[in-house]
Formats: sequence, C-alpha cells, structure tokens
Amino acid sequence: MKIAVVGAAGMVGSRVVSEAVRRGHDLVAVFRNEPTAAPPPGVIAVRGDANDPDHMSRLFAGADAIVAATRPAPGHEDTAVRTTTALLTAAETAGTRILVVGGAAPLRNPGRPDRLVLDSPEYVPEPFRAIAAASAAQLDVCRGHSADWIYLSPPALLEPGHRTGKYRRGATTLITTADGASRVSAEDLAVAVLDELENPSEDAHFTIGY
Repeated sequence: MKIAVVGAAGMVGSRVVSEAVRRGHDLVAVFRNEPTAAPPPGVIAVRGDANDPDHMSRLFAGADAIVAATRPAPGHEDTAVRTTTALLTAAETAGTRILVVGGAAPLRNPGRPDRLVLDSPEYVPEPFRAIAAASAAQLDVCRGHSADWIYLSPPALLEPGHRTGKYRRGATTLITTADGASRVSAEDLAVAVLDELENPSEDAHFTIGY
C-alpha cells in the first residue's frame, strides 16, 4: 500500500511513518519544512503546504490512503479548520480516502453522556480548551465535506511512550480505564491508524484507548 502522511515530522505523523515502514508499506512523508535527516528506505520525503489543495492533490496522486496528522501551533488554533478543509479537498480530488487524526474534544464524556469531552474540565483543563475546540471544529468540517474521510479521536492523554501493539477501540465515547484515566501512547495510536488503513471499517468517527 502507498500511504501519504501529512505532518510527518510531528509526534503522531512520525510514528505513523515508522509503523507503516515496519509493515512494509511505501510512504510519501509530507513535511512543512525540509527534513533534517534522510528518510528510511521506502519513504519519499517531500515538502508540502497543507493549506494548498492543488499542490497537495498532486502529492497524493497514486496514494492508496492519506493520513492527516497536522496540528496547529499554539496561538494558531484557528488554522485547523482551513488546513483540514484543504486536505479534505485535496484527498477528494485525488480520489483517495483520508484518515484525519483529530482530538478527543468531540467525544462523549463516559460519565456524562449528555456532555462532550470539550466541555469536561476533568479532561480538558482551561489551557487546552483552544486546541480542543479546534479539534471539535475539525470534525464539523469533515462532516460537511464530500471527501471519503474517517476521523480518529485519541483519548484525553496522548504522549510518546512504548509500542505495545494493544489498544481498545470505541465509537464516539471517550475510553477510560477502571481508575478513570484516558490515555494511549503515540506509538499505539500509530498501530491503530495502520490497522484501520489495512482493514477499513465503515465508521466515520472512532476512538481508541487502553
């Protein structure tokens, strides 16, 4: 499978690239800036402007799947909608399914099904509300677009860690452990991304967690 990964330098994107290489796929790794190191075998590294749908659709040509793993810089959360719209449009032009790695904000609170994670301070402290709101807006953009998309919501805590190859998959409610924690390593999120690309589901929105 040929996979294009946008945001290949980021925490999630870099691990998706590594996981895809581990599984023997061909990669087009799209970087905002010139990559500082030579890519591993099987990876074509290119520069691309995620906000330019015409340019991105040319980079996506021939890809079997696209992973959008972009994240706005602090203070620029409002750009998430524009970037996501451009990538969806580019994917539609290329005729390729796109998996958007978003945020936990649009999931339901497991203890309060009438409340979104976005509105749950126990999961989204005030300093993170802007990026959380941006991820909720991202999903709204997907829902209103005609591209072939799927949206992956990570759990409340996503950070670098170890690859266990194990996770639980859910639909639109935040996954928590018995003690109320909601987390997964970026490495295992990448495992879930590749599992979905290799065996596509009919879900439009799903989540994972330990």
